[in-house]
Amino acid sequence: MIAVLESWRAGLFHRRHFTRNLGAGLVVGVVALPLAMAFAIASGARPEQGIYTGIVAGLLAALFGSSHVSISGPTGAFIVILAGITAEYGFEGLQLATLMAGLILLAMGLVKLGGIIRFIPTPVITGFTAGIAVIIWVGQWKDFFGLQPAASGAHFHEKLGALLAALPELHLPTTLLAVGALAIVVLLPRFLRRIPSPLVAMLAVTAAQAYWQFDGVATIGSAFGGIPSGLPAIHLPQASFARVLELIGPAFTIAMLGAIESLLCAVVADGMTGSRHNPNQELVGQGIANIAAPIFGGFAATGAIARTATNIRNGGDSPLAGIVHALFLLAVIVSLAPLAAHIPLAALAAILFVVAWNMSEARHFSDLLRHAPINDKALLLITFLLTVFADLVIAVNVGVLLAALLFMKRMSETVRIEGETPDSLAALCPVAVPSGVQIYTIDGPLFFGAAATFERTLAGLHDQAEAVIFRLGRVPFADATAMHALDDVVRHFRQRHIEVRVCEANPRVAHKLREFGLLARIGQQDASISVLDALAELAPQPGTQVQAEAS
Repeated sequence: MIAVLESWRAGLFHRRHFTRNLGAGLVVGVVALPLAMAFAIASGARPEQGIYTGIVAGLLAALFGSSHVSISGPTGAFIVILAGITAEYGFEGLQLATLMAGLILLAMGLVKLGGIIRFIPTPVITGFTAGIAVIIWVGQWKDFFGLQPAASGAHFHEKLGALLAALPELHLPTTLLAVGALAIVVLLPRFLRRIPSPLVAMLAVTAAQAYWQFDGVATIGSAFGGIPSGLPAIHLPQASFARVLELIGPAFTIAMLGAIESLLCAVVADGMTGSRHNPNQELVGQGIANIAAPIFGGFAATGAIARTATNIRNGGDSPLAGIVHALFLLAVIVSLAPLAAHIPLAALAAILFVVAWNMSEARHFSDLLRHAPINDKALLLITFLLTVFADLVIAVNVGVLLAALLFMKRMSETVRIEGETPDSLAALCPVAVPSGVQIYTIDGPLFFGAAATFERTLAGLHDQAEAVIFRLGRVPFADATAMHALDDVVRHFRQRHIEVRVCEANPRVAHKLREFGLLARIGQQDASISVLDALAELAPQPGTQVQAEAS
């Protein structure tokens, strides 16, 4: 259900909840203001466009999402992707890609794909998040130190080399202002937890620059010409068929990362409040937010974990806090926009330094490297390195693919084919099993990943038997590749005049065996029969001795 309606029915819009949600929304709005501008600049947009995104996406996600307390807006996770799209296609291209991503998110929610995001493993998420953090951190050196790199490049190592070469020529006033802002952001929460340190840092450094008037310090005014008051006119990004085809890849990237980030945010919120979100409705809300944001001058948005946690810690328990946060940003852009021209870019770079550190989850990254299985360690490092040195899209695709292959390998290793022993047969069958009959139990899923192991094991069975029975009661499912392998084994046995029966299959596996034609080839009607029925079909001779062979 839509969170705002659910909250209304639960009485969370009652007077007794209004005051604390109002206060939480104002605090979150204060925290979101410098972050919105910083994320916009780092993404290749203008600072006011980050505020537009916070207003529109924050309002619509609160109204149409599923989590009662999630706060949406521009986030650090998007910086690397959005900056690349802006550099290649321009801001108009970024807006069109955002709108397309919103449509994708909306479709994912409507067809109930919200649960699929849970299948992306932790090492992949941690690896690309830490990689994004490194890119953000290095990307802010220019504004933090006031550098003027002589050359740069498209790749991370080229940009890093250019920045390192320019580092000895750092601009001292800019660096001192940035270090001061960084100290405030890091140290202030230790003494005054309820005061938003990013805003204090931004105001303090802005006041210092306004008082001392340091030469050469870049500000929003010098870099962007200030921030206009009010919201922009409604503008639909220009789209052509060729342009849409160009932006399909970036749009899917924005949608997938937005889905992951939003649902992670909702899960964190559930853990802090004890509530439960609907992942499909959350994607619908994020889809609507990302469709509308570019129309009102913004860009891609998603659930913001840090702002959501701030909302909860300050008493927010309904979508009202998210609505108030958006209205606060609207009030700022309408009434206080001209003052933003004096904000040094170094202050925003210092804020992003801290954002990057928090995103990196350094402790969690270190714990995985020390304690995770070797395959997960490799997955973590591969995703991290590909994110930093190649591309986030490649990193996530390769990470998920490798995780899937590792999972299939582990699953294939669980498939076992065991011959019944005389003791197990005595418990299994109240009657004697003919000496020429061998009974084998297949344990585990029969899918393409296990087909080679399955075929190799069955091919190694002895051919001296007159009949073989396969028990499939422990086979939860079977795919076409595995059934083809079983069919080859059956053909191998029948060429040697060895009868084959299958038994105890569940209805789904039995149906697939029938549809595949395997039952018809072995002359059997039903694969769900018992072992006794299979023995009866083989017409055993009475009085023979039990024989079973273990594989």
